[in-house]
Amino acid sequence: MNDRPDEAFRQYVEEHLPALHRLAYLLCRDRHHADDLVQDALVKLYLKWDRASTATHLHAYARTTLVRTFLSERRTNWARRVVLVDRFADEPAANDPDGASVVAVRRALVALPPRQRAVIALRYYSDLSVEETGETLGCSAGTVKSQTAKGLATLRRALPEVEPGDATTTRTRS
Repeated sequence: MNDRPDEAFRQYVEEHLPALHRLAYLLCRDRHHADDLVQDALVKLYLKWDRASTATHLHAYARTTLVRTFLSERRTNWARRVVLVDRFADEPAANDPDGASVVAVRRALVALPPRQRAVIALRYYSDLSVEETGETLGCSAGTVKSQTAKGLATLRRALPEVEPGDATTTRTRS
């Protein structure tokens, strides 16, 4: 038995695990759930390693597996039955220069439907193009654009507008 494919997989995981974990955390907003999500995605990646390792963009293949695992999990009955509410953030907001804004953005992101959250994360966190996001999610560019527009509109409604340079003053919309 040749350990070369296993070694290549191990090297890939060592190099890209932090990026995959950050994306998973952004999607589900729970460190423990992000760990589980990454583990599930890596198991799927390992099972398809022969095909994945020959992909033009291996990290895009892995990222697609992660996002699709997240979206698939959101469609199950477990996600509909179990709702986590009002828990402490994993990271203390005191370390952030404007902790209230960070908490508000995180809450607004969690409130987005999973597909819109995935599109926002891929477009603005992973810095993917519309086409790359569509490939990752298995949908058209038009769907990516509409989900992005809906997600951003929801975030704008959920977040108060802050005056530049003043994190404590909010403007009311007319």
